[in-house]
Amino acid sequence: MAEPVRDISANTVWPSLLFTAWQDTYATLHMWTQIIGKIRLALTPKLNHWWQSTLYVTPRGLTTASIPDGARTFAISFDFLEHHLQIETSDGITRRIALTPRSVADFYQEVMGTLNELGIHVRIWTMPQEVAEPIPFDRDHKHAAYDAEYAQRLWRILVQADRVMTVFRSRFIGKSSPVHFFWGSFDLALTRFSGRPAPEHPGGVPNMADWVTREAYSHEVSSCGFWPGSEAVEPVFYAYAYPEPEGFRDYSVQPKEAFYSTQMQEFILPYEAMRQSNDPDAVLLAFLQSTYEATAKLGNWDRAMLERLPVLLS
Repeated sequence: MAEPVRDISANTVWPSLLFTAWQDTYATLHMWTQIIGKIRLALTPKLNHWWQSTLYVTPRGLTTASIPDGARTFAISFDFLEHHLQIETSDGITRRIALTPRSVADFYQEVMGTLNELGIHVRIWTMPQEVAEPIPFDRDHKHAAYDAEYAQRLWRILVQADRVMTVFRSRFIGKSSPVHFFWGSFDLALTRFSGRPAPEHPGGVPNMADWVTREAYSHEVSSCGFWPGSEAVEPVFYAYAYPEPEGFRDYSVQPKEAFYSTQMQEFILPYEAMRQSNDPDAVLLAFLQSTYEATAKLGNWDRAMLERLPVLLS
């Protein structure tokens, strides 16, 4: 079989990331991040909206940041430059696990075995979250792909998205989440809060327990982020509100390529349209700002108390 043609944009700031080019790696990496995220979730004190469970973008990949383990701490990080998983402890021990084509079951066994060797004893629920037809990690021999180039492309996009979203976050002085990576839905997200409680979420999110959803949406939010897509949807930036104010989906947002998806119930900016624009940063910031304004204006947020200074869109 001939080698797939490699896109010359692989080393650009915003590389291409067509779903069909890396879907097997995507599926495997999704499960690997769930294993690491569940380790953090099991050992970290609970925070509002499940913020204790997320991963964070680093100059080399994704990390748990510090996880408590008795009187010491440890961190687990994906390195997408040298392609290994690194486990570091506060007592000076470092272990590395190669990121290569290997099954989820094999990855799970080596990660848990390495933690045990380090004296870190943790049990996680091995059933994946927010995916159709989940296979327990310790029995998943189906997902075993790792294309290092495409794993790195994803990370490069996350680095840039994190950078621009952090600029957007700086304009808001109300309650705001970090820019963080949710391993369940496999997306990078940022959420602003009005400060008011929200109506109880009705639940019904596919492959997610209703009580999890209700904690995530206990207060009014304007959320945005990047999602690598699926077989049906190519990579997108997204923005949504909960509760969705009247007139939200008909609000005029920027840029012109953005639209409201009735299927996904959120505004969408196709990643490919953004990356091929003359000024991707400006296009993305316009999308983030205008969709937030749709929420804040229509939802009657107290913007004078929540925003650092007015941002004027051209």
